Amino acid sequence: MPARSGTAEWKGDLEAGSGQFSLGSGACEGSYSYKSRFKDEGVPGSNPEELIAAAHASCFSMALANALAAGGHRPESIRTTAVVHLAVTEDGPTITRIELSCEGKVPGIAAEAFLQAAEETKVGCPVSRALSAVPINLEARLL
Repeated sequence: MPARSGTAEWKGDLEAGSGQFSLGSGACEGSYSYKSRFKDEGVPGSNPEELIAAAHASCFSMALANALAAGGHRPESIRTTAVVHLAVTEDGPTITRIELSCEGKVPGIAAEAFLQAAEETKVGCPVSRALSAVPINLEARLL
């Protein structure tokens, strides 16, 4: 399996500085700052938690589609949103939980079977396993 990479550079101190990140593939690049990470939404730029959320949603959707197809239920689509919660704890800023919300269009599958596959994927997808130190909650439903 190939290794993947990303690069980030930060310039300046925490509150006044800013950074740039890029994916090794070149598919995405952007900026991040103290304000885009710790202040209200709407501030231009991304943040590490948003990037983690996109990675987790992508991995979960792919893994669930694979599990469903392997079980004889090829999905039309799997759409997942991940919300990564950052809070200040006694240890400092900490990712405290992740919420996955998944909707699937899967012809011919029973809701219970879909939910079981989603729960198994929550535990088994590579990004979920990497983030297993954080509670991961899942809401999944068929469309």
